Amino acid sequence: MSAPLALDRRGFLASAGALVVSFALDSPARAQEPMGVSGGGPTGSESFKKAPLLDSWIRIDADGAITAFTGKAELGQGIQTALVQIAAEELDVEPGDIRLLTADTGATPDEGFTAGSQSMQNSGAAIRAAAAEVRLLLVSEAARRLGLPEAGLAAAAKAVRAPDGRTLGYGALAAGLDLHVEVRPGLPTKPPQAFRHVGKSLPRVDIPAKLTGAPAYLQDLRPEGMLHARVVRPPGPGAKLLSVDEEAAKRMPGVVAVIRDGTFLAVAADREYQAILAMRALAATARWDEPARLPDMTDIAGTLKGLEREVGTVAESGSPDAFPPDAIVFKARYTRPYTMHGSIGPSVAVAHWQGDAVTVWSHTQGVFPDRKAVAAMLRLPPEKVRVIHAAGSGCYGHNGADDAAADAALIARTLPGRPIRLQWMREQENGFEPKGPAMLGEVEAALGPDGRITHWRYDVWSNTHSTRPGGAGALLPARELAQPFPPEPAKLEITPAGNGDRNADPLYRLPNKRVLWHFLPDMPVRVSALRALGAYANVFALESSMDDLARLAKTDPVEFRLRHLGDPRAKAVVEEAAKRFGWADWQPRPDRGRGFAFARYKNHAAYLALGVEVEVDRSTGRVRMTRAVAAIDSGQAVNPDGIRNQTEGGILQSMSWTLFEEVAFDQKRITSLDWGSYPILRFGSVPDVVEVHIMERPNEPFLGTGEAAQGPTSAAIGNAILDATGIRLRDLPLSRARLRAALDRPPST
Repeated sequence: MSAPLALDRRGFLASAGALVVSFALDSPARAQEPMGVSGGGPTGSESFKKAPLLDSWIRIDADGAITAFTGKAELGQGIQTALVQIAAEELDVEPGDIRLLTADTGATPDEGFTAGSQSMQNSGAAIRAAAAEVRLLLVSEAARRLGLPEAGLAAAAKAVRAPDGRTLGYGALAAGLDLHVEVRPGLPTKPPQAFRHVGKSLPRVDIPAKLTGAPAYLQDLRPEGMLHARVVRPPGPGAKLLSVDEEAAKRMPGVVAVIRDGTFLAVAADREYQAILAMRALAATARWDEPARLPDMTDIAGTLKGLEREVGTVAESGSPDAFPPDAIVFKARYTRPYTMHGSIGPSVAVAHWQGDAVTVWSHTQGVFPDRKAVAAMLRLPPEKVRVIHAAGSGCYGHNGADDAAADAALIARTLPGRPIRLQWMREQENGFEPKGPAMLGEVEAALGPDGRITHWRYDVWSNTHSTRPGGAGALLPARELAQPFPPEPAKLEITPAGNGDRNADPLYRLPNKRVLWHFLPDMPVRVSALRALGAYANVFALESSMDDLARLAKTDPVEFRLRHLGDPRAKAVVEEAAKRFGWADWQPRPDRGRGFAFARYKNHAAYLALGVEVEVDRSTGRVRMTRAVAAIDSGQAVNPDGIRNQTEGGILQSMSWTLFEEVAFDQKRITSLDWGSYPILRFGSVPDVVEVHIMERPNEPFLGTGEAAQGPTSAAIGNAILDATGIRLRDLPLSRARLRAALDRPPST
């Protein structure tokens, strides 16, 4: 590892740090997320608000080399490829001609977090608009130099060609242009009929390295002079370190330093296993004051209701309280437990402190917010902290990556000049990563004589679903210091994107409805963003209720949904999923069931509907999803194969949450610290068939893909279990123990 690079874009491009170079994209890759357009060109991208200049997004060097920039991070979802495809399309070059630099506070635009399935909507739209304008400027410059009208010139293969054969390369043309200007709104972009790259499936560049063992992850980084570090975490939340024998650990072979600041305790050593042994020695002698502050996990509903402090109205229309006297009334309660990200690899970071500045390599989902938090914790100005993203443990939410970055930075401050590689242990990852919040939802609805829903009331109890870095208090080690940084108070915020209330407001046409978020500011279990936020549990409650209401109305579940939908694209995706599943031709079999569900993610992103088939082993309560068939409308698709992959992954992840996952804890600490106590989906439970059918939506806005499947999958599985057994399970996970108990219960209860 070299010295920290200059924190400006030009310095970065000139010196190109070793890690970034080794992980750089220099060939096309397959995308897993679609992009979006907005009628004539994506000119309103949110990303332009912080980075409105052309050279924040596109650079062309004198030798013709093309670099595109994004503040979004590649998390395994394939956005590197999709962004390359977009840039190549608008610049009329090949994908392999584009070098993409991602998520680096010293080089790329500030695009906040990579979250909410918005990478393509924001960064994709920005790169498309910027690349389109650069192409127009190149053609205009060529016309000026050649003395020809622009209409007769053609851009291709990194050059502009005239009808008479004269050619000017992009590098020579760019030398006469100033790209340090604001992007102009409203300029034309390519129409779908002219696409050569967008809409094609390209192989992902990251797969070969991952399959062959080549350096692919931050965990693989080994800079010269690097020390290995481990932290000793408190046994549970709020525990304070009273005493520890530091001297014994310092005398152990290879140990370079023991670092203690309040309750923050860490060790650095020459070799990794030396650091692990020293960590264990410190942990063995540590004495703690450990309070009993966690809730009763056996009564999640009661706990959540007891923590309510404020109520916000998410949606209200008509007269939701005036149920007709002749209505069929439906009531149900649903719960979701605390769940974890379950990253297969523990969180890791590398930090290098030189002079009065520190560079941190992290698999954070937000390099700029993480820089702000780390800088505040270190009491440094933000320009003295550089955060560079590199691929690491999968997350799809706020796992331990930001905390590990802060751990590494604190240790590096004590040992300036030596790169520090800090990695968590498995029990630390499971025990201390922020969890997906537990939730409670209560539905009350009325059916009229015509079989339509006349009234709808939904109440959801939930914490906030995001405590991502902003202030230092969002970082776990910052709370452990002798002068700790407290977490920022949670606030009830109801926005179009949603949080705990995400997808709590049904997309269905319901004339009289009220949706309330009962807000829980206190978080006895540390929580933050987990894929789809509140949408997973809210759609589970909503779509389970839709099936039950369809039964009360004596109507097919698909037809019942169509009866209540007004959005033509919503109807189309429901009809497509039902057709592809073979819903109308379904033949019942013993212990087999089918289930259906639909949602439009956040009510303004991707549409997804799916049908699933399950088989139930009544002797054990085991549920196996054998087949899933989905239809998704993501707007204009950049990479169809990528959309399928991302949707397939979402279905399987949601299936794992729905059938297996639940965080266990006692009054003092998290107890599900390994894969035995926190089971996840194994290969033996993977469905035989997972089909994803993409709706063709050329020239429609990019709607994102990644989180669309989470909610519908959970409800479809629950509906299929009901179909197979006649038993409705409303408490997640729909585990074999819960189903076995329900099967054994007398019908009268």
